[in-house]
Amino acid sequence: MQATEKIWMNGELVDWDEARIHVGAHGLHYGTGVFEGVRVYDTPAGPAVFRLTDHMERLHTSAKLIYMEIPYSVEELKTATNELLAANNLREGYIRPISFYGFKELGVSAKGNPVETVLMCWPWGTYLGEEALRNGITTKISSWQRIPPNVVPHAAKASGIYLNSMLAVTEAQKAGYDEAILLSPDGTIADGPGETIFIVSKGRIYTPDLASGILHGITRDSIMQIAQDLGYEVVEKSLIRTDLYLADEVFMCGTAAEVTPVRSVDDHEIGVGPVTQAIQKAYLDTVRGQSDRWAQWRELVPSMANA
Repeated sequence: MQATEKIWMNGELVDWDEARIHVGAHGLHYGTGVFEGVRVYDTPAGPAVFRLTDHMERLHTSAKLIYMEIPYSVEELKTATNELLAANNLREGYIRPISFYGFKELGVSAKGNPVETVLMCWPWGTYLGEEALRNGITTKISSWQRIPPNVVPHAAKASGIYLNSMLAVTEAQKAGYDEAILLSPDGTIADGPGETIFIVSKGRIYTPDLASGILHGITRDSIMQIAQDLGYEVVEKSLIRTDLYLADEVFMCGTAAEVTPVRSVDDHEIGVGPVTQAIQKAYLDTVRGQSDRWAQWRELVPSMANA
């Protein structure tokens, strides 16, 4: 991670090295926090954050699901994000908002602990690498199941849930694969450790439905809209692992991963196909301001907009 100058912490801009928390913070011990991953892209009109409002709204939704109240409104967090980007003169990179229970008591109950809210930003390229965008990645079905929705609310982007993801991706990488794919307890496809998944078969695009316990992905929502507008039929349904093996194309998406082709699953070769490439191009053209078809998703940083 490349350090920048400032971090926004509980309403103030502080130096990167001074953004510290107590080792007794509740969120550190129990994973009681919620976070977002957001990207800013340098467009011809100036730096623009992709779907900033939607991300901050989901941060609040996630907090509600774990009985947390964030002490800053969506609008206040948007303003803080823009101030942080300007303070760091960051025209393109990654933004990490996080709210978590801080230090006061260390019982399992978080009652009485303060809610800390932090915004970080730094330069960060494509999560799985530029080569992955072009040539695709290798994946492995994980032996770790996706946590079911009645164990923890997987609709929340909550910190503690990502231990599940960490185990899956670590297992896959130790076995020589780029990324993992998790199944739900009933054996249907869920998602990746930090991505949602799409299958292309006989001209249709399929993706697991939200009932499978996956995160309500903002990039997933964007891709579904883009695909439909490009003339593809998108179907949300339960999928099984053989649907992956027999697919014409498979791709994963997320704020960090953007749109990444999957060239193999469990050593079943799939390759990179034209539907994935078309959707990837439409998405990247949108976030980078090369296409205005879905321009409503780009939110310019006011103080950094080009005159």
